[in-house]
Amino acid sequence: MHRVAVRCFHLLIVAFCVLSNSPAAASDPLPSWNDGANKRRIVDFVESVTTRTSKFYVPVSERIATFDNDGTLWSEHPIYFPVQFAIDLTSQLAIKRPELRTRQPFQAALENDLKRLKGINGPDLLTLLSTTHGDMTVREFRVKVSEWLAVARHPRFDRPYTDLVFQPMLELLAYLRANRFKTYIVSGGDIEFMRVWATKIYGIPPEQIIGSRLKARLVKRNGKPAVLRLPEFEFFNNAAGKPISIRKFIGRRPIAAFGNSDGDLQMLQWATAADGKRLALIVRHTDREREWAYDRKAKIGHLDKALDEAIRRKWIVVDMKRDWKVVYPFQSKR
Repeated sequence: MHRVAVRCFHLLIVAFCVLSNSPAAASDPLPSWNDGANKRRIVDFVESVTTRTSKFYVPVSERIATFDNDGTLWSEHPIYFPVQFAIDLTSQLAIKRPELRTRQPFQAALENDLKRLKGINGPDLLTLLSTTHGDMTVREFRVKVSEWLAVARHPRFDRPYTDLVFQPMLELLAYLRANRFKTYIVSGGDIEFMRVWATKIYGIPPEQIIGSRLKARLVKRNGKPAVLRLPEFEFFNNAAGKPISIRKFIGRRPIAAFGNSDGDLQMLQWATAADGKRLALIVRHTDREREWAYDRKAKIGHLDKALDEAIRRKWIVVDMKRDWKVVYPFQSKR
């Protein structure tokens, strides 16, 4: 009887461990999401691709999820945060290069003319970013980003920019990783800018962060090799560039992709074009009280064609006001 009891006890322990490690048995993995169709669809997707008996089961090696950053994982208004960083760097650069004071878009940056900067064309934006982000080593650039993040405050919330990450999306990242997904950032933002802080904030290691890239070359500094960032773009990682970067750096098509704007459309289309269970999700900014409300007419985070595609193909469209209990971590009840 004793041996039988011990054997039964062991079986109970094994059963408990199996159940506790299954998605269905876990406590609410998305506590900042309101109960509703969108939350259920996310959970149903994760359960269907991670349950071995499911016809949609996906091996761990193929559980790839890609996330846009600006507007998807953190806010992007009143102007993209990396652009605000470039604006602040312009004042430092103008001391060394006073001729920039009368050249656009640098003059607008020095005057903090956000209205003009929101309306600048793509080449001018890339010029602003490459000029302020380049001509320094990766280490020097990382120091500047760290120093800026330590003192810069968002003009509306008077908080560090890294406080303006979305709590529901942090939970979603953790939920996917708990179910053995590999999560990547695939963003139009500067790759080295994100690598400074994204690992600490999102839990995503630097090798899983893919962004726009400046050209670079190897140089000697104090007798040691260093990577110098040149003031010229090698690749702007947006729109059609995102699937190209995913294929180049990941080598697998994601089974889940998350974005918020037309710049993410091709990534979402590509992720959902293959066979099997797929998930595409768009964060729609609808909450002007807790964050902002914008979509089709916005110059920052323009969401038009991707919204039409999402409706047509029945992708998940997150209504920030309706679906999220809180937006930022500092709004959570302690």
